[in-house]
Amino acid sequence: MVVRPGWIAPEIAEQYGVGIHTVTKTWAQHPAWPASVGKRGRYKEYDRQAIADFVRKHVKRQAVELEPKRLYTAQQLEDAGIGIKAGTIRADLTRGRWPEPDDTDHGMNRWTGETVMTAMTGRRGYRRSTDE
Repeated sequence: MVVRPGWIAPEIAEQYGVGIHTVTKTWAQHPAWPASVGKRGRYKEYDRQAIADFVRKHVKRQAVELEPKRLYTAQQLEDAGIGIKAGTIRADLTRGRWPEPDDTDHGMNRWTGETVMTAMTGRRGYRRSTDE
């Protein structure tokens, strides 16, 4: 088995569980995307460690500590830095991709920190990270 020093787009996509379009059209367009170290076939080849560093710094959502029993509105969750905009939470709720609110008093949707953290672990790209 030949071990290559770098990765090409299909290998990066497989390694991180995303589509090749995400790698080539989203990640690779980011200003911090590493420079290629060569070419293999029709794809540019990238240093494995440089890709890992990019994903850690720019792709992974950092875990935010929320108080498990406290109730949060969508805006409060955005402000807490969970990595999702309030509008996305509301849209995902209507599409069944976000949990039903734990409390709806006064017509306001609110979720406990525990519910939010459970929902976040099921979302693509979210990893609990202890990296500083």
